[in-house]
Amino acid sequence: MLCQFTFKNFKSYKNETVLDMQAIGNQNFQDTLLTSRENSKAFLPVAVIYGPNAGGKSNVLEALNCVTSIVMKPILIFKDKLIQKAQVELNPFLFDDVSRNEPIEFELYFRPDDEYEYRYFLSVYDGKIAGEYLYRRKISVKSRTATIFERNADGVKLGASINRTSINTEVNEQMPYLSFLNINYKLEPINLAIEWFESCIMRNYANPYAERHLIMSGSDEFKSRLIKLMNDVGVNISNFEFVEKSAEDNSYDIIFEHTINGKAYPLNINQESDGTQKLFNVLPLVLITLANGGLLVFDEFDAKLHPKMLKYIVMLFKNKKINTKNAQLIFTSHDVSTMKSSVYRTDEIWFACKLDDESSDLYSLYEIRDESGNHIHPSAAYDKQYLEGRYGADPYFRNMMEWK
Repeated sequence: MLCQFTFKNFKSYKNETVLDMQAIGNQNFQDTLLTSRENSKAFLPVAVIYGPNAGGKSNVLEALNCVTSIVMKPILIFKDKLIQKAQVELNPFLFDDVSRNEPIEFELYFRPDDEYEYRYFLSVYDGKIAGEYLYRRKISVKSRTATIFERNADGVKLGASINRTSINTEVNEQMPYLSFLNINYKLEPINLAIEWFESCIMRNYANPYAERHLIMSGSDEFKSRLIKLMNDVGVNISNFEFVEKSAEDNSYDIIFEHTINGKAYPLNINQESDGTQKLFNVLPLVLITLANGGLLVFDEFDAKLHPKMLKYIVMLFKNKKINTKNAQLIFTSHDVSTMKSSVYRTDEIWFACKLDDESSDLYSLYEIRDESGNHIHPSAAYDKQYLEGRYGADPYFRNMMEWK
């Protein structure tokens, strides 16, 4: 599980910014929260980020994608696997002379299993690793945090759990030491951390054609589950097949089979609606994440999805009977029709907006106070108040309606 993500000086975010997946007490949907151990902290299964265009929503997800890609890229190259994570440029905040010459910083708190919580920090300047550390602690009240390794300009210092003479502390300045250790050694603390990074899936589906490399199991059981899920949401297909077009460039067609009055009719996926294509790209990843646990991240998740479909997928992650492996979903959205207390807790709704100095800010609905200084009540009309500009991340609709 992702516990907390902090980043600084990345694209439109100048100051330290926190996306916190720790659940706040005294909220609704208590039965949907995730826990790794009995009586331990509870975490959110879902977080959605709203805000105006160019407010910084996508940059939050790009920051998360960036740190996972930096760690995983050397490992995937070493394993000779196709790199499917989007490439993100490492750009600092450029609208002041100080930030553009400072490092970009990322920090993650995450729990890869029921026993440990990790803290990973990565600082990058001009494409080189400026600082890095990895700590972990056992998930118990009296446990102490143990150092796995620390890296700075003076070199690498190993913690007791991996401090061996055979461990090389010399590493390329462009490679994370976490990646280096995973590639060259079999170390339980390192491998467990990398397993969590491997479980993160980052996608942008504003364009339904953006991704044709589906991460899918080849099993008949998975295929049957996917077809059933497609049918449940109104896409009536009886089968689908991958048909190779060219072995040279590994291209293929996807053929859907529609059975009507007992007769099967094939249809190329390109002839299907954009919404059907989007679902066929999204649902396999939803099934995999729910089955295995992990983090699923989508930019503009609601693009070409009916609001009821968006709500349906969100509620899959909030159903403890279905989400048995503590899977999480983080996404950006413009669909305010689902911004309701019947779908989200106030700590699951986040807003991104631009400040006067052109930097972005990120905050949750829980942090906002009404005129009396109280938290926003769960009975409030979140969508209406948001469109009225009461939450700060004004989507401009009111100003547009006032044009003469």
